[in-house]
Amino acid sequence: MRNELGQSVDHFKRAASMAAHETSATVSPKINAARDRVQPAASKAKGAATDSWDSALAALTPLVTAATDNVRQAGKTTKKQSKKQIKAQQKQAEKLRKKAEKATGRKQSRKGKLAGYALLGTAVGLGAAYVARRRREAQWDEYEPAPATSRPVGADDAAFEPVEPVVYTTANGTVTDQSKQDPR
Repeated sequence: MRNELGQSVDHFKRAASMAAHETSATVSPKINAARDRVQPAASKAKGAATDSWDSALAALTPLVTAATDNVRQAGKTTKKQSKKQIKAQQKQAEKLRKKAEKATGRKQSRKGKLAGYALLGTAVGLGAAYVARRRREAQWDEYEPAPATSRPVGADDAAFEPVEPVVYTTANGTVTDQSKQDPR
């Protein structure tokens, strides 16, 4: 079996090399002719592109340099101006806040905020405790005994139902239980 596989591989290699020789003999002249026809046009195009690229670079380089410098200068002044503008806006916002507090006549103190946060935390905590309790109860529901039915399962006839005594005997005598009624 190994011999046959080796022979098959050899046969495949020979067939591939013969196909490559035949293809190169057929296609090679066509490729060479196409290359000879395209070569001068490609050289001209390359020369024209190189010349136009060089002239474009020569024209654009000073413009790009000037634009870069302008952006750098603008960035420096913008940073300074933006810092000043931010400070001015913060001052203006503080003034407006003070005016609004004065107009409403009340000022929010830190103690009031703390009390509000404490109430909010208490409400969230109570809600979480309620949810946790409900979950715990739900976990144990499956272990609770089933609710008692009024009739025992399997009793078809009243004769099979257990009857509790109505009269009890104690050490002091006989007592009749009036609260117990006949289940029938």
